[in-house]
Amino acid sequence: MGLSLRLRRRGGSKKELSPVMGFSEEEETTIPSQFQCPISYDLMKDPVIIASGITYDRENIEKWFESGNKTCPMTNTVLATLEQIPNHTIRRMIQGWCVSNKGSSLERIPTPRVPVTSHQVIEISGKLLSATQRGDHVGCVEMVKKMKRLVKESERNRKCLRRNGVGLVLCVCFDAFSENADATLLLEDVLFLLTWMLPIGSESQGKLTSATSFRRLVGFVRSGNQNAAFLVKELLSLDEAHVDALLEIDGVEEAFVRLIRESVCESSLTSIYHMISRKPEIVSRFVELDLVNIAVEMLVDSENSVCEKALMVLEAICDTSEGRRQVRGNELVMPILVKRILKISEFAKNKLVSVMWNICKTGQGTEVEEALRLGAFKKLVVMLQVGCEQGTKEKVTELLKTMNKHMKTKGFVEHSDSSIEFKHLKKPF
Repeated sequence: MGLSLRLRRRGGSKKELSPVMGFSEEEETTIPSQFQCPISYDLMKDPVIIASGITYDRENIEKWFESGNKTCPMTNTVLATLEQIPNHTIRRMIQGWCVSNKGSSLERIPTPRVPVTSHQVIEISGKLLSATQRGDHVGCVEMVKKMKRLVKESERNRKCLRRNGVGLVLCVCFDAFSENADATLLLEDVLFLLTWMLPIGSESQGKLTSATSFRRLVGFVRSGNQNAAFLVKELLSLDEAHVDALLEIDGVEEAFVRLIRESVCESSLTSIYHMISRKPEIVSRFVELDLVNIAVEMLVDSENSVCEKALMVLEAICDTSEGRRQVRGNELVMPILVKRILKISEFAKNKLVSVMWNICKTGQGTEVEEALRLGAFKKLVVMLQVGCEQGTKEKVTELLKTMNKHMKTKGFVEHSDSSIEFKHLKKPF
């Protein structure tokens, strides 16, 4: 028996399908059972036959296989192969049925694109490699655009390209044309494709981190290319040694700070964090580019992911004496830190407390007084009450002790609830 659907109107003339629970004089459309996917019972858009001979909708059976199942959902038999063959007969029948029921607002199911096969990917990849080795710019453009179309079509295609080593060939291509001024469009397409091929192996990384490739990548970052910034961030995350090669490029700091200033690029923030963490001595170069003020301003009303990256950068900057001086000298930093204590993710809270602890511990006491005046004591107590990581808990406790001592010695009066004791705190504060 097929699934019975009723057409009902919503908001005027628009129709939608809804299950029919009983008889009605309203118009009804019943989907024939042979057109329903045995998994979802919905109309199949891309029917495929598996080794058991049962036809399923491709999307549903792929999810079944991706979950680790190697059996037929209907028969429970173990399959010799997970290959899926398009059922063109059923698809044409479904399309014909949809056309014949056009009056009931059913649209014709479009002919699905057949997913790319491993054999086809290997063939395209081989042609790209050959064209690269010959220096055939036109041939490379043709193959890269073909890959780009496949990537945009479906996640299945993207997985197939990743599985068959396309990332390495793309890196070889980028390296080979990195000094070619006329290959900008080709290289931009390669960068787009590479963002879908991550993570890449050491051989691929070696191609992208060669002197010429890295310079070209930074050049794209300088021009505002987000894909280039994303790839650099991934490269630095995969191997900190890449930081050394990156910092040998003239103007690399300006390129990343400029991208942050112009488009709040999270990848650039993460890259800067890796650079400062690896080479603390370069903090002065970023300080001269006003990075501290930029990062602090990002904390005002940015979403959590941006706040996390900005606080990571500030924490790394505060690991140096010069960096701490610059952060303490920013008039906005303490008001913004106190305001956001309880309004960000747990990861961001850990970084925020680290920054506050650093500037209060190494300051002259004015930072502690300002934090108290802004209500930091109460918020920090709440953090301990709610719970936080051990390292953060220790820093919060130390901050509270310092604040409490400051209140006693300076005669600073806090809100009455600041003296409330919690089991997490060790006396005296």
